[in-house]
Amino acid sequence: MRRLGFVSLLTDASSEMIYPLLPAFVTGVLGAGPLFLGLVEGAAEATAALVKIGSGALSDRSRHKKKPLLLTGYGLSSLARPLMALTLTPVQVLAVRLADRVGKGMRGAPRDALLAAATTPGGWGRTYGFHRAMDNLGAALGPLLAAGALAAGCSLRLVFGLAAIPALASLLLLALGVDEAAVAERPRAAGPVQSGLGAGPFRRYLVVLAVFTLGNSSDAFLLLRAQDAGVSLALIPLLWTLHHAVKSSAGVWCGALSDRFGRRRVILLGWGVYALAYLGLALASSAAAVWLLFAGYGLFHALTEGAERALVADLVSSEARGRAFGLYHAVTGATLLPASLLTGALWQSFGPRVALATGAALSILAASGLALFVAEPKQTARASTT
Repeated sequence: MRRLGFVSLLTDASSEMIYPLLPAFVTGVLGAGPLFLGLVEGAAEATAALVKIGSGALSDRSRHKKKPLLLTGYGLSSLARPLMALTLTPVQVLAVRLADRVGKGMRGAPRDALLAAATTPGGWGRTYGFHRAMDNLGAALGPLLAAGALAAGCSLRLVFGLAAIPALASLLLLALGVDEAAVAERPRAAGPVQSGLGAGPFRRYLVVLAVFTLGNSSDAFLLLRAQDAGVSLALIPLLWTLHHAVKSSAGVWCGALSDRFGRRRVILLGWGVYALAYLGLALASSAAAVWLLFAGYGLFHALTEGAERALVADLVSSEARGRAFGLYHAVTGATLLPASLLTGALWQSFGPRVALATGAALSILAASGLALFVAEPKQTARASTT
């Protein structure tokens, strides 16, 4: 399953050649405002969220035939994303982003379920941490490729077109290098879990995640804030690379940390780091501060990305895992639409400080909910004391 990590690396390299430049393209070249930017990113992630519910259910029904869903999802994104180079209006940007996110929605749940099936429960944190680390390594390489292309005199549109190269490479690796037939379902560790998706800890966990995500809007706003604080457009891809380099380098270690000390503790630590990073960006007045805070924001992702997914796998049984991951991705994706609209409206009406401080406050509220209403699964709680 390590090859799935390299598939994600190449896919994110393609995506992140475009993403950090998109705010400047939408607001500068096409003349749209922050509210429309929030609409684009929020609607794109909400669309992906709806698709994830269906793909999760299909994943459970297909059992050992998840690869066709992965190929369809990765293929749609790979074909749609470079079309950004041809867009002439903000509405066309929205259409391309929607197509890209439909592909993402199709692949997320079956991929995470496949990773869980290939790993013993005591190593889920490390497994998801590794996958996210590879994903983030690709996300660090993408902006470097974009920065190099811009430095060589390429236009924004040409950079968007060049993103097709790593996207096609990821498709070839998935088609020829990932063998789903070699994966056998591993036995679960002892410990009570829900037989399905009942109204227990998993449902409460989803509610808490929704509250957190309401304050975690599109990262496009953070990139706009970086420019406001003095980071030049030419350096934005490098700033985004730093952010993803921290996520990638710390991801495996942080995921393994959740295997040892418990998912909830690591997630709470990550959400605390998030609140500090958002408050810092709200108050930042220099480019140097922004660089430091973006590194801290990367640490938040490293602490939570593997642990959050491992907690999903802990809380449900194997036959419901695809639906569980579909709901997890759906909730965190769908909430991005109101989150991005909220941030865009606050930003436009009151400025970036109020918008980002609101995000920090919601993360504190969500952390309180996680601590009070979602117990640590017994198998990881036992592991944390041994």
